[in-house]
Amino acid sequence: MTSDVALAGVVHWRRSLWNGRRCVPVLMTLDQGWLRARDRHGAEVFAAPAGQVEGRLTRLGTLLLTVGGRRYPIVGRGSDISPSPSAEQRRALDEFWAHRTPPTADGPGFLDVVFNEGAAFRTRSWRDALARAGAAVR
Repeated sequence: MTSDVALAGVVHWRRSLWNGRRCVPVLMTLDQGWLRARDRHGAEVFAAPAGQVEGRLTRLGTLLLTVGGRRYPIVGRGSDISPSPSAEQRRALDEFWAHRTPPTADGPGFLDVVFNEGAAFRTRSWRDALARAGAAVR
């Protein structure tokens, strides 16, 4: 397990497969070996050591995380009617990266950007970072 892996971003927790309003933004952070998620109001959705997190990336780009026995389908972007990230989430994200160097990567592919606003790249980045931090992801 590597505790020096750091990543943060706003992703969406797909609480309903059919209702886009229930696909809500969460600020997810991976820092010092802990994975945390906070909702639009700053309430903790989950927090666990990365080594206790399991996950799998589906063919459609959903990252299915299991934290504390509960499954969280995480997607890279919400639907057109999903709530937007809150100002508090954006501020916390800026604060997270204020004293850290963001990871470098090749970036999303052209088709991912055009058709999916880079959502698949975001979930793959999370899967890869979690694997480096010791989570059981595939």
